[in-house]
Amino acid sequence: MGIFAVLLYVFNRFNLNFPFMLKYLPFIMKGVGYTILVSLLSIIAASILALFGAIARLSKNPVFYGVATFYVSLIRGTPLIVQIFVIYLGLPQMGIVLGAIPAGIIALGVCYGAYMTEIFRGGIQSIGRGQIEAAYSLGMTYSQMMRRVVLPQAFRIIIPATGNEFIAMLKDSSLVAFLGVWELFFRAQRVGRQNFRNMETLIIAALFYWIVTIIFQYFQGRLEAHLARGTRRITGIAH
Repeated sequence: MGIFAVLLYVFNRFNLNFPFMLKYLPFIMKGVGYTILVSLLSIIAASILALFGAIARLSKNPVFYGVATFYVSLIRGTPLIVQIFVIYLGLPQMGIVLGAIPAGIIALGVCYGAYMTEIFRGGIQSIGRGQIEAAYSLGMTYSQMMRRVVLPQAFRIIIPATGNEFIAMLKDSSLVAFLGVWELFFRAQRVGRQNFRNMETLIIAALFYWIVTIIFQYFQGRLEAHLARGTRRITGIAH
């Protein structure tokens, strides 16, 4: 209760126009769908890139290893906003024209794919060498071993860190507003600038980001608990 009292005091000091906030709340809320859409498609793209990047980073093939290492180093060493504009404004000079939403999804996917490559690589490396050798002794191919033995176990380790990356991506998706995508932040700043009420609209946007994050954290916790039960069940059988 004390925290909410402090928040109410701070909001009161800003002289917020609550009728104005209620009036434009539905308009700003419509941007939540675009925010979630961009974030979900981006995390799918990032996961695919991270999986291939992690396998390449663990490969003994110097070409695969070199390409994956260069990709991770380049993307992690440059700002996301620069990557977004390179894809949206730079690629047309090469004859590749993308819409604002596809460009934003690709940029977010490529950026977070580089960070998640190291997460996936750590998860794969955490699987004991003995299990890999046992899979090979059973006659499994490399792809079968990865699909049936390594990845299902690595998935349990990867989920918490991947969830954290998705939460960060939800917030970074606001950068696609600079491309003109009518997502949550774009709508909030547009209404705020037009009416000189930026604080009100930005608070609304912040609250929606917070709510979406809380909802996702809930489902992430449920998924982690489900996977943990499977691990405990296997451990109990082993004992």
